Amino acid sequence: MIVRTLEECQQSERAVNGGNWESVRMLLKEDNMGFSFHITTIFANTETPIWYKNHLESVYCISGEGEIETCDDGKIYPIKPGTLYILDKNDKHLLRATADMQMACVFNPPLNGQEVHDDEGAYALAD
Repeated sequence: MIVRTLEECQQSERAVNGGNWESVRMLLKEDNMGFSFHITTIFANTETPIWYKNHLESVYCISGEGEIETCDDGKIYPIKPGTLYILDKNDKHLLRATADMQMACVFNPPLNGQEVHDDEGAYALAD
């Protein structure tokens, strides 16, 4: 059994700052669960271009507000507490926060832990 608290993960190398966001990676590839689980804060008044071309992601908004815009069709979806969005087609998107948004995120395949977005807004595949 694995038991971790958000607080202890925030005080470790599992907390990664990506500029517009901070991600606390509570479950990683090394945990051998087949996915990773993160609590991520998207900072207010930011826009982050993202394209997880190597990963599928599900995101649940715990708190805060913002929107997601899909780049292929320009559709904009509001995000507020209780919203779940699923990037099931490696969707290229813009993530905007009007207030700090705390999000619960699941990635498949799992992240190693220290990844940040590359120039395309993606994470590299784990070894």
